[in-house]
Amino acid sequence: MKYIVTLNGKKYEVEVEKGTATAVYAGKAEQAEQDIKEQSVSQQKQEQPLPKGSGESINAPMPGLILKVNCSAGMKVKAGDVLFVFEAMKMENEITSPKDCTVTDVYVTKGTQIKTGTALCSIA
Repeated sequence: MKYIVTLNGKKYEVEVEKGTATAVYAGKAEQAEQDIKEQSVSQQKQEQPLPKGSGESINAPMPGLILKVNCSAGMKVKAGDVLFVFEAMKMENEITSPKDCTVTDVYVTKGTQIKTGTALCSIA
């Protein structure tokens, strides 16, 4: 059976025989295969997670105790989003995202005692 399939605005003629399929694009199967490979590589690049721990480190500004962790690896955050809440000098303090980014790794959990400069997470 032959079908016409439109993929990203390009029309492909697809022929299916007993569980196999071949594509013909403007009479050139090679061009169709190349177009599909390029699209697949492009999608993989867009969907690949950032390497664990890559990017800029968010560090503790002072010693304290982590009360809340509002982020996780792979999470997309916007500038100003609260990433952590910690207690220091009997006050709750917030650590916010400095920019729109993706959290690549989180190094602390609720209840972690932190020191000035302790790496809390990394962003990219």
